[in-house]
Amino acid sequence: MKKELIGALAWAGVMIALAFGMTFANRLGYIDRDTVLRVVTGAIGLWLAWYGNRMPKAFVRSARGRQAQRVAAWSLVLSGLIYAGLWTFAPIPLAIWGGSGVVLAGIAVTFGYCLSPPAKARAD
Repeated sequence: MKKELIGALAWAGVMIALAFGMTFANRLGYIDRDTVLRVVTGAIGLWLAWYGNRMPKAFVRSARGRQAQRVAAWSLVLSGLIYAGLWTFAPIPLAIWGGSGVVLAGIAVTFGYCLSPPAKARAD
């Protein structure tokens, strides 16, 4: 529990420092507003991927729960990396819609898997 809290606080500190640093660089004229938006929002995608990577490390008692946990972790990691990639390279309107869509798709995959009947029930 303590390790999770320290990791979460570290990410929060990094993201706040990044936002302040990018805003400061923008005010000094070193970078433009779009770069600030892209870097700070792209960091959110990396944060999603990091949390997705942490998910399977939590203990879950049942085998079905562990399977759902792995699916949720993979969907969060992939959607976070795609989100960060879109905010890094795509035009901003595409990054907004595509990034939001990819995260929603990851959530939908997770819910779809969790709400689907187990393989044994489908085979009967």
